[in-house]
Amino acid sequence: MEKILEILENIRPDVDFQKETKLIDDGVLDSFDIISIVSEFNDAFDIDISVEELEPDNFNSVSAMYELIQKLQNR
Repeated sequence: MEKILEILENIRPDVDFQKETKLIDDGVLDSFDIISIVSEFNDAFDIDISVEELEPDNFNSVSAMYELIQKLQNR
């Protein structure tokens, strides 16, 4: 979880990721942010986030991102 927060804060230091639960729904993150996040997550966690997994629900909160990463690492 710490690594996820570190990556997110490097990409968008202006966002309080621990409090936000609707990062996509409220427009806090845009498509360029998501591309950066996916790239960083793929490298940091040795996973491959596919197009099918680019759903708002997977990126609305830090806990949702954590669950996605855990799921992909367990494949």
